[in-house]
Amino acid sequence: MSEQDKPVGDAADKGVFHAPWERTFDKFLTPFEEFVHRQTTSGLLLMGTAILTMVLANSALAGFYQHLVHTPIGIHIGDWSLQKSLQHWVNDGLMALFFFVVGLELKREALVGELAVPRQAALPIIAAIGGMLLPALIYYFINPDGTAARGWGIPMATDIAFAIGALVLLAGRVPKALITFLVALAIVDDLGAVVVIALFYTEQLVWQALFAAAAILAVLIVFNRAGIRQPLPYFLLGVLLWLALLKSGVHATLAGVLTAFTIPALPKYDPARFSAHVKGLMVRFDASHQPGKNIMTNDELRAVVQTLENGVHKVETPLQRLEHGMHMPVAFLVIPIFAFMNAGIPIELASLAATLTHPVTLGVMLGLVLGKCLGIAGACWLALRLGIAQLPAQTRFSQIAGVALLAGIGFTMAIFIAELGFAGQAENLLMAKTGVLLASLLAGIGGFIWLWLVSDKTKGQL
Repeated sequence: MSEQDKPVGDAADKGVFHAPWERTFDKFLTPFEEFVHRQTTSGLLLMGTAILTMVLANSALAGFYQHLVHTPIGIHIGDWSLQKSLQHWVNDGLMALFFFVVGLELKREALVGELAVPRQAALPIIAAIGGMLLPALIYYFINPDGTAARGWGIPMATDIAFAIGALVLLAGRVPKALITFLVALAIVDDLGAVVVIALFYTEQLVWQALFAAAAILAVLIVFNRAGIRQPLPYFLLGVLLWLALLKSGVHATLAGVLTAFTIPALPKYDPARFSAHVKGLMVRFDASHQPGKNIMTNDELRAVVQTLENGVHKVETPLQRLEHGMHMPVAFLVIPIFAFMNAGIPIELASLAATLTHPVTLGVMLGLVLGKCLGIAGACWLALRLGIAQLPAQTRFSQIAGVALLAGIGFTMAIFIAELGFAGQAENLLMAKTGVLLASLLAGIGGFIWLWLVSDKTKGQL
């Protein structure tokens, strides 16, 4: 473009309105928005929150932190009341949103993602199964009886945000298919964790509440079959499902997964119908436009724009729209808040040796670091030898082994299961959380170094 063809002054923004300070703020906001949308940001934020919480829990503000975490908060309506500590509100309530997004991801992957094609899905599914069974067996071998045995589910879970964040840091050195493999593996791993929570970490069942939950779930399915695509009805019934499961003894966060499974995955319009719809609306838009007249005073123009917005929603699936809309709030608010409420582990150097040799700490650490690595790599090797699966495109088995080591990062879901398994057992809970943090550190650093070395000649596609 020649100099005379370049827009001069405000000509580049012709037809664009700016608030008085908008241009100034754009200079600051744009780099921040770019940073927020990077794939590594969620993992880095989670890591920063965990470190901050650890420092806080071992500083002069430790008493304030513990008081904050255990602050009672209640809802009272007439004779009905629901009261929990702030930590329990986060773990039982806010984390339902996390499980809702997990459910949306599971449904999408099963319908159109890596898990939709059996040949492609075989390796991550088999890898996830191996990566869940061996860590549980290692933990149970070290803690075969007593109250500590309830922690066998802790080392089964991989933290998808941390693991993918660490792998994305190797951009340019690993093939894109390797990240896709890890995402699929972690999603199947999440499904396994959900099943484990539902079957093995459920309190005594209250059948009346469970029947109420089943009835609410049936209504959600009817909504799906009836073609209701607005999110509000699903949200309202999802809250009622959460309350019913809370009273039933089944962990209430499973309401998030169940509600997500009922969200419609079909759009109202197909692309051809949407295209014709938009073309017709644009004809009306151009005919209604009056130069110099504000859209707020042009009823016809405003109606066309609103109809166009409705059409955009109808060509999107509700599943797609909700997953896109919920991802950032969950990644950048829910998970860091969960980390802040649960990662405050007091460290006493005098008893550090006893902590590291405690059976629960050892079981969690060996389960996550050794169990995940051997379980995933061994299951993949066996599946490849038997010919029932294939390596992702442009990857080598040595890279799969590196991913297997990274999968030992088990922060969010592992701590969540620890809170369930060791409720009321302060010592075991402290040992389990310590094991999760140390194992995640070892697995993250070890997996990163391993992949850096074995991927030296690989041309990444990120």
